[in-house]
Amino acid sequence: MKFLDYYKEESEVIMDRDPAIKNRREVLLYPSFWAIYHYRRAHKLYLQGKFYRARKISQKAARKTGIEIHPGATIGKGFFIDHGHGVVIGETTIIGDNVTLYQGVTLGGTGKEKGKRHPTLMDGVMVSVGAKVLGNIVIGENSKIGAGSVVLSDVPPNSTVVGIPGRVVRSESVKVPPRQDLDQVHLPDPVKNDILELQKGYKELSEKLSELLKDNRC
Repeated sequence: MKFLDYYKEESEVIMDRDPAIKNRREVLLYPSFWAIYHYRRAHKLYLQGKFYRARKISQKAARKTGIEIHPGATIGKGFFIDHGHGVVIGETTIIGDNVTLYQGVTLGGTGKEKGKRHPTLMDGVMVSVGAKVLGNIVIGENSKIGAGSVVLSDVPPNSTVVGIPGRVVRSESVKVPPRQDLDQVHLPDPVKNDILELQKGYKELSEKLSELLKDNRC
């Protein structure tokens, strides 16, 4: 891909997903812009079997941007990394179209697998700050991984995952609009819900016990 073509394509993606950007020239200041550009160059060399040259480009880009993308990874169109520092994408990772990652995300292996060792993210997936998606698993279309989650198993399409280990707390059959919902904050909190239910049950039991004690005194 020629640089000008890449610039036009990636600038549209960044301007669509980052409300902080004010003009198209700012994309040149984004670490993810350069990390993805150098990945595209390195990936082409990797497919040609020029592994050393590919890794040399990717490692140089990692030092400059703080984003490490192995040239063997397969990444679709419309890919965006917001901020990006600390992002790591492993060799056998497959990423579909219109995927968004935030800083501190790891798409890695478990250390126990061979061959396909890294995750597959289908179209429209969003992985929030600090989340870890590990192993040869599939994250279904339009799914959202909550901040700090550790995901070790497959996720169905149109789902929301939170926690350590990650668990599905919302799954919908209706697809989200083409422009992703990038809200990382207003996600279900299953632990909080469990605590509220326990508090409610405790209150009800306390009230019943008080009634029984009152009846006995009478």
